[in-house]
Amino acid sequence: MSKFKISCDEATTICDKNQYKSASFGEKLRLTLHLLKCKVCKCYSVQNDIMTKVYEEYSSHQCKEDKCLCDEDKQIMQKALEEQMN
Repeated sequence: MSKFKISCDEATTICDKNQYKSASFGEKLRLTLHLLKCKVCKCYSVQNDIMTKVYEEYSSHQCKEDKCLCDEDKQIMQKALEEQMN
């Protein structure tokens, strides 16, 4: 069972990798087991998911060519993040 125990640092690293679809099955399994007992990492994971969804939803098609977000899109994203966090 000690194979599945990971530290919070490892959990956040796997969480970030999972966000970009590069975490292996074993890493996902260890992360899931860690999230069942660690509320801090669970919160980090939820916030990570929210930020990813908001970014994907509100990234502007105009700015994709410039590889940046327009000021208007940044304000929209900020409002959406604040709503999701409350």
